[in-house]
Amino acid sequence: MRYVIGGISLPYTAEESEFLEIGKKYMKRAANAALFRFGIAKRSVDARKKNDIRIVCSVFCETDCFIDAKTEARLEKVGFRRADSDIAPPQHGEETLGARPLVVGAGPAGMFCALILAENGYSPILIDRGGSVEERAERSERLRATGELDTETNIQFGAGGAGTFSDGKLTTRINNPLCSLVLRHMFENGAPEDIMKKAKPHIGTDILRDVVSNILDRVKQLGAEVYLNTRLDKIDKNADGTLTARTSRGDILCGCAVMAIGHSARDTYSMLMEKGYMLTPKPFSVGVRIEHLRADIDRALYGDAAGDPRLGAAEYNFSYTKGERGVYTFCMCPGGEVVAAATEEGGVVVNGMSRRLRDGVNSNSAINVSVFTDDYGNTVDGAISYQRALERAAFCAGGGKFYAPVETVGDFLDGKLRSEPTRVAPSYMGGERYKVADLGALFPEYITSSLKRGISSFGKRLEGFDAPDAVLTGVETRTSAPVRILRNEAGVTDRCDRVYPCGEGAGYAGGIMSAAVDGISVAYKIIERFK
Repeated sequence: MRYVIGGISLPYTAEESEFLEIGKKYMKRAANAALFRFGIAKRSVDARKKNDIRIVCSVFCETDCFIDAKTEARLEKVGFRRADSDIAPPQHGEETLGARPLVVGAGPAGMFCALILAENGYSPILIDRGGSVEERAERSERLRATGELDTETNIQFGAGGAGTFSDGKLTTRINNPLCSLVLRHMFENGAPEDIMKKAKPHIGTDILRDVVSNILDRVKQLGAEVYLNTRLDKIDKNADGTLTARTSRGDILCGCAVMAIGHSARDTYSMLMEKGYMLTPKPFSVGVRIEHLRADIDRALYGDAAGDPRLGAAEYNFSYTKGERGVYTFCMCPGGEVVAAATEEGGVVVNGMSRRLRDGVNSNSAINVSVFTDDYGNTVDGAISYQRALERAAFCAGGGKFYAPVETVGDFLDGKLRSEPTRVAPSYMGGERYKVADLGALFPEYITSSLKRGISSFGKRLEGFDAPDAVLTGVETRTSAPVRILRNEAGVTDRCDRVYPCGEGAGYAGGIMSAAVDGISVAYKIIERFK
């Protein structure tokens, strides 16, 4: 049995043993502490007061002994709560599958769906239109060096999905016990052990690449087949209830198909609509990346403690909700860089990435503004066209060859283009492919004005956020899927009850953790239904 007590706050210089001792003291008020094993459950930094930075920990205690109701009541009275127990896999269903399950997409949702299916004996087939992690890294470097984009293998498409080339953040707002299962699998496949403890865990893209490869290897060891560089072109239903997936590799017979396609598979969205599947437009957001010197952000948040390895690189998270549209920071990458995330010729898309040590010169994050369905005509085609128009405008503003448009914060706020970046150098494409341009002219006025209000507001909350020499790079358009592939309570589409929309690309997740959890949940539905 495991119990957790939270809210133990000590100066950031405190050792882990000091937190455990406090946990033991609370335990002694309710039970014999010698019967329990103690450890750190979660750890976070509280930097609200720069002159008194704290570490806040939750301490767990566990025992193999029987805990009676009276003792448990005393534990609860002093602040311990029973921790969530592991979720048992569902029982196998009775319906005949007819062929192996197919999982389309090897991002977090698809990988974890395939992993759980493989662990439970279903021998799935996992495909992805993009290549291996190594191939993706090579194509990314080719894009930086030559301006040549591979539209199939890139930062969005391939093993691990878009998250592989990010920060490897494992934070989420969902409160689902399956999150602990995701973290455990990540750790068992090479992620650092501290992801099990940190309130805001991250792996780093350099480590995450190995984790992704290890998970895919594990899936294959468990009896699955993995085919990369394999694009789904069409899916047909057969008379016996099975499906035939028409792919760039050839036809694949499958008993069911999980559509974990990712948020950038625009051609797959079109194919599904042509086949009669119901897709609906949904709100999303667009914006830019902002870059500051990491040292400036560390100092603004940590004061004299900036640079202390016990604190690491500083993170922020802001939102501005006054007015019609929300403005918020997203995917903050301390000590990271802005990366090229395009999937189509003639369109520039940016994202953020940082490595495990987060020791780069700059820190960056997205600043996004809400886009409503009314803004693009309440249609799926309108949603994709809205994104694509911004990406093409950015491509033109950069002058081609996937150069990105950049602008200093001072010029953007003033509405006057006059400055080259100076103290803060753009990191996009290694600082080699950018052009100074008027970012405000790329967006509709309501987006530009919202960005300006948000930046000014965040500058009042964090010293230097709106510094004139900070740098903006555009455009960020792929923060989430602009559409949703409708599914019912059984997890399947009304068009075909053997097609399971899944993950961020289907409109049911937003980030590595929530996508992975949705992948596991879909796998459980398949297990509960089929033999």
